[in-house]
Amino acid sequence: MEKTIFEKVLDKEIPSYKIYEDDNVYAFLDVFPIAKGHTLIIPKKHCRNIFDCDEETAANLGKSLPKIANAVKKAFNADGINIFQNNEEYAGQSVFHLHFHVVPRYKDTSANFDNLEVKWPPQKLSEKDFLEIQENITKNL
Repeated sequence: MEKTIFEKVLDKEIPSYKIYEDDNVYAFLDVFPIAKGHTLIIPKKHCRNIFDCDEETAANLGKSLPKIANAVKKAFNADGINIFQNNEEYAGQSVFHLHFHVVPRYKDTSANFDNLEVKWPPQKLSEKDFLEIQENITKNL
């Protein structure tokens, strides 16, 4: 299987702008940022995405996320932070190595090239719909 670009970064075959590293996690600047300070966090252990991730790897990522998000926010005096992660091509995943995006958000978008647009159209559901959805998810845990 061919290495992903992130595995090449981990193996130092491709340079990166390292932000943070420990035994399990590596964080670096996104080379195609959507805002000033956009950082990627990846596990050193290969996981295709969240569906392929074991609990220990997820815990290691979870430990590093607040530390990195706080550092990015403080470094650029960001007004907020989005943390997101895509799974499979249809959901926007283009590199098939688990990764989280830490994207600082700014009121003054022109000064920080903040061009992320998040739309979240709310849906109205009936009690019956909620119960059916709840049942379908919980039976798969």
